[in-house]
Amino acid sequence: MLGLGLGANTCWANERPNILFIAMDDLNDWIEPMGGHPQAITPNLNRLADSGVFFNNAHCPAPACNPSRSAIFTGRSPHVSGMYSNRQKMREIMPDAELLPKYFSNQGYWSGGSGKMLHYFIDADSWDEYYPAKETEDPFPPHMPWGERPKSLPRGGPWQYVETDWHAFDVTDDEFGGDSKVADYVSEKLMEEHDKPFFLACGIYRPHEPWFVPKKYFDLFPLEDVQLPPGYKEDDLDDLPQAGKKAGPNRYFAHIREHGQWRQGIQAYLASIAYADAMLGRVLDTLEKSPNRDNTIVVMWSDHGWHLGEKQHWQKYTMWRAVTRVPFIVKVPKGVFGLPQGTTAGSVCSRPVNLLSLFPTLIELCGLPGKTDNDGPSLVPLLRNPNADWPHVSVTHAGQPGTFGLSAEDWRYIHYANGDEEMYDVASDPYEWTNLATKPQHLAKLNELRALAPKEFEPYIPATPRSLTPLAWHPVSNGPAPASKHDGGTFDIFFFNERSEAVSLFKMDADGEPQPFGEIDAGTQKKQTSGPGEIWQIRDLSNRSLGHFVVDDRTARAMIPAK
Repeated sequence: MLGLGLGANTCWANERPNILFIAMDDLNDWIEPMGGHPQAITPNLNRLADSGVFFNNAHCPAPACNPSRSAIFTGRSPHVSGMYSNRQKMREIMPDAELLPKYFSNQGYWSGGSGKMLHYFIDADSWDEYYPAKETEDPFPPHMPWGERPKSLPRGGPWQYVETDWHAFDVTDDEFGGDSKVADYVSEKLMEEHDKPFFLACGIYRPHEPWFVPKKYFDLFPLEDVQLPPGYKEDDLDDLPQAGKKAGPNRYFAHIREHGQWRQGIQAYLASIAYADAMLGRVLDTLEKSPNRDNTIVVMWSDHGWHLGEKQHWQKYTMWRAVTRVPFIVKVPKGVFGLPQGTTAGSVCSRPVNLLSLFPTLIELCGLPGKTDNDGPSLVPLLRNPNADWPHVSVTHAGQPGTFGLSAEDWRYIHYANGDEEMYDVASDPYEWTNLATKPQHLAKLNELRALAPKEFEPYIPATPRSLTPLAWHPVSNGPAPASKHDGGTFDIFFFNERSEAVSLFKMDADGEPQPFGEIDAGTQKKQTSGPGEIWQIRDLSNRSLGHFVVDDRTARAMIPAK
């Protein structure tokens, strides 16, 4: 691997601080500094929090990986950019946006990274170096083979994300691979001397699904001792408006309980957090003994939280605090341009902040030119004094314009696109069990929070069909098209005919009988409403079957091959 540029020109380091930019994926408040689950074991997150400023009221820009990370790396809020969901493509929505690493490269920094930073791509032009190689656009280092799957949780149907599963592998961290390789790459870069300041990104994938980690982390949490989520309340949905009731229950939680896997899932999530924390520890240990120890800003964040049964929900995507509130720690050494005194070790800030502020904060700390398209306020005033006056609220935007969660210091307000509302006094009700939005005695507070909410929203721009995930093509030589087993909602599938002649499209019904859905001319596309488990058969104009597609759990493209 290439070095950062070996040399002894230390004036760069003295003029500009380095940045170590650490992300953990799908990490909620189940860490020791936040107390979200009493059994969490996170000594390295503890020591990082004890060494800098811990923001205990930090929230994500969006409750899904793609829009949240896109907002962090561009500094643009979802309701301004129109980037709301995982099914959009960042470079289609913001083709010319200058990402954090590119900004710092343009200001004389070396920008490198490893692991997941953006949503399953690297954006090669934004980095000087990456591991794996940036040209692959695959941010994931190799890991041990998983073997036959599923491991623990049977797949309930095509509606279920295939990675929702957990397992303990009896291997070492190095044998396991994945995040350990990320930690090793980042550690290697930290140990190098260099002639430029660096922006070094460390993307730790766990606790993202699948919750596959070495067995020693499962062993920390004996199954018989595992406690259910403290925020779980069986009748928690009773006082919610219709939109809230719809956002709560999902098939995942019901499926997990049906198979007796709730406690096992909690064990696996806690184990995955402990593993991620251990990988963080590798990096922090290296930084402490590196030549860059005294001139490196350390930032640690998670893109969003995660439900494990609260509100009868499993996964993310909601506007409740279980998903919007995230771990966020900043450590600034002394002598930095924007904060000469550095951060005070062990500080805690309760002001409502958003990860959208990372871009302008790092710019100010490093004394670099500001960007007019950054939508969040700099956090430097709070790094200087965690109790400083803070006139801002934090807003998290869901996948539909006009659906958002607003976080103040002690209150939260949720607004759905249909006008439904929720409001919570989180100082006395941290799990948001009691919706106060309909209580007359709280109308003044409700109106106060309404007035702080955004009023305009960019429309949702869907991904172009050719950028969607492709469905697997099953040629007729592999067997006939089976019957459809529709099991879930509906969405669009885009069929592309790459043959030199027209083809006919058929949907197999529940009895295995083909139903005609018209023709697709050569070189053209056809949009068709479909759903999980549906089978689409392709025939030539002589009525000869060519093959079929099986619809999975999301909108996709179906490429009919030329031969």
